[in-house]
Amino acid sequence: MAGCIKTAKGCMRASVYSEVPDGGWGWVVAVAFFFVEVFTYGVIKSFGVFLQDIMNHFNETNSSVSWIISICVFVMTFMAPLSSLLSNRYGHRPVVMLGGALVSLGMITAAFTTSIVEMYLTVGIVSGLGYCLTFLPTVTILSQYFTKRRSLVTAIASTGESFSIFAFAPAFSALKERIGWQNCLVVIGVLQSSIILCGALLRPIVIKPRPVEEEETKNPTVEQMESKYMLENEHTRSSIGSVDSGVQSLTTSRTDLAQGQKKAQQEELETSNLEEEEKGMLPETSPKQAETKVTEPPPWGKLLDFSVLRDCSFICYSMFGLFATLGFFAPQLYVIELSVSRGVDRERSAYMLSAMAVAEIFGRISIGWILNKKPIRKIYILLICVLLLCFVLLTFTFVTEFWGLMVCCVFYGYLLGTVASTHIPMLAEDDVVGIDRMPSAVGVYVFIQSFAGLAGPPLGGRRSCFPALLFTVS
Repeated sequence: MAGCIKTAKGCMRASVYSEVPDGGWGWVVAVAFFFVEVFTYGVIKSFGVFLQDIMNHFNETNSSVSWIISICVFVMTFMAPLSSLLSNRYGHRPVVMLGGALVSLGMITAAFTTSIVEMYLTVGIVSGLGYCLTFLPTVTILSQYFTKRRSLVTAIASTGESFSIFAFAPAFSALKERIGWQNCLVVIGVLQSSIILCGALLRPIVIKPRPVEEEETKNPTVEQMESKYMLENEHTRSSIGSVDSGVQSLTTSRTDLAQGQKKAQQEELETSNLEEEEKGMLPETSPKQAETKVTEPPPWGKLLDFSVLRDCSFICYSMFGLFATLGFFAPQLYVIELSVSRGVDRERSAYMLSAMAVAEIFGRISIGWILNKKPIRKIYILLICVLLLCFVLLTFTFVTEFWGLMVCCVFYGYLLGTVASTHIPMLAEDDVVGIDRMPSAVGVYVFIQSFAGLAGPPLGGRRSCFPALLFTVS
């Protein structure tokens, strides 16, 4: 029992490193991010399995039911600045744990709703806010644990979304046939409560250099000088040489020791004065008081950095995210209904989602491996993937049979994996805003995406607008 308590306390402490570890506790954070992806984006993209049941239960149209996911995505992205603000103020761990509780609460209460409006409130607003508080802080702290391997680790960890789509689509379909779609939502909500545990594993990272070791290397201590003197004096006593050499050695050693002490004290005093001037501290300020000043949380006004809106590169990149989000969720939600409208059996149409998910896994892993190579301009690789994705989306409008749709789904899933796993971590690159400004910039970036996330699913729900939607995203 004591060992478990000690281990739990160790998990709650901050991870202190002299430099970015590119591993360490970051691997645990990567696993936590994997499961956060499973129970956030994985559930959202698999929610299309319940569309027909909700339509029949509430006697609503396809477009009306699609507003559930649309509101959820909008709240998740619109409230992104709040997620950044709370994370910068209180830390990533409590924010993610709170988000996990909201996600689970919203999904469980959705099973007991009596109207479509109540579904908008539970899944759309409550769970949507929970998704916002879980995903962004997790991907942000994961980026802080890695530098060289950031692209590869983030891409691999983000495959949790794809694995969940591959597993959840058939599993939810089979489960709802046995226990009903409402009880199935309760099961999903209970599973989503594991996000709270994932949030508890997000230990904050602290980077502290090693000035003590460097000073010991540059300025030998008094003990080191005394040991050197004793060794030299012992060597003199045991030697067979003349007495003069021993006296001369003793005198020289004492003189060097005194000079070394004086020089070390002078350098230490100069270094201390320089540090005081840089920190703006008074000479009588104690180290404990200095540490308190450094660890004091920043004021509310500095928790969000809206100065990125004056950065031309960030504005252009945000416009890319705005139009890309317009079609991020629509194909997964409506590919089954699209296949049925093209003459494919509903049972065979379910394989379209599985094909997308498997291809998306390979897309995420491959883009992570490619971006991990040097020297590569990562923003150009992302641009190429987006252009290819546009071509595949346009091809959907011309294909009319099963295998043609299957091929389009495979290419779409692969290219979507390359874009979806890199568009947020790309903010950490110097081509956009850099790792120092990412914690605040990610909230503003996702906030800009929120309006496209609100419009995408309802537009995709209208058959007349589906080709136009694909063309707009392209």
